[in-house]
Amino acid sequence: MTLQLPFLNRRSFLAAGAAAGAATGFSTAFLAGAGSARATAPMAGEPVAGALRRKVGDFEITALLDGFLDIEPGLVLGYEEEEAGRLRDAAFVSGQALRIPVNAYLINTGDQLVLLDAGTSGSLGATLGHLLKPLAAVGVSPDQVDAVLITHMHPDHLFGVLDGEGRKVFPNAELILPEADHAFWYDDANLNVAPEQVKSFFIGARRAADAYTDRQTLISGENEVLPGIRPMPLHGHTPGHTGYVIDNAGETLIVAGDILHMAAYQFARPDWAIAFDVDAVQAAQTRTRFFDQILSERVMFAGMHVPFPGFGNVAREGDAYRFVPAPWPYTL
Repeated sequence: MTLQLPFLNRRSFLAAGAAAGAATGFSTAFLAGAGSARATAPMAGEPVAGALRRKVGDFEITALLDGFLDIEPGLVLGYEEEEAGRLRDAAFVSGQALRIPVNAYLINTGDQLVLLDAGTSGSLGATLGHLLKPLAAVGVSPDQVDAVLITHMHPDHLFGVLDGEGRKVFPNAELILPEADHAFWYDDANLNVAPEQVKSFFIGARRAADAYTDRQTLISGENEVLPGIRPMPLHGHTPGHTGYVIDNAGETLIVAGDILHMAAYQFARPDWAIAFDVDAVQAAQTRTRFFDQILSERVMFAGMHVPFPGFGNVAREGDAYRFVPAPWPYTL
């Protein structure tokens, strides 16, 4: 049977409310808002912690928001203002900067708590480094985390494993790093030729990884690193940039790290890159291959810079792509 509801406008709603009120003792004035309480609570000022959970099979995956960055046109490789303006207008973005989130994901397998990327700590300014707030909001303390999986060793993914004093944030966790990325960031030849503003990336990456040498694993290939979790090489953004495929009870989610940074641009223009790409050409090729794969397989993915909570699918839009946010159910 299909339930049919009549069109309700304000007048018909209030008329129905008056009839119901006669039967129940509620007044039409109550339904119309007359004499209703006025908000007297002060403005909170602080945003609500960003945390949203969904199931993948029997696993619980919680999106955690570390904060945001503003990306100016000068950081976009391949940028064309006319095309960029059209895409910003389609995305209802005012101004030239794109505000992008920095996401991380907590995987509860039932046996382990696995954090996928760790945010920034205090390394990139006040708009970032808030990961512990949503983590606390979902009832998890840092000492409960069993493993921290890293997609790549950039500041907004790795540096959050340390606090401002250089101490471990996740004292009981194993730090799992892509071997190819580790080799790149520990290569002094790469450090010496890096632009001055990027040298701090090398120093910070080494500092963060060194703090966990007592419990550190380097991975390569595509075999499971933890039950139900296996790496997916997505090289280009960095030499060892890695996504992670989460499989459980017949359901799949791919957490694809920095497969893209600028959703407003890069679904329509996957050939556009960001200045932080170590190999921008390879990054763009990897992005297109990844979009084609998950489109054909209809697999859900999540990204660290896809609008929070970052879960969704890819669909065709002419010769380009578009992002389709994942439907509910999210769990509250």
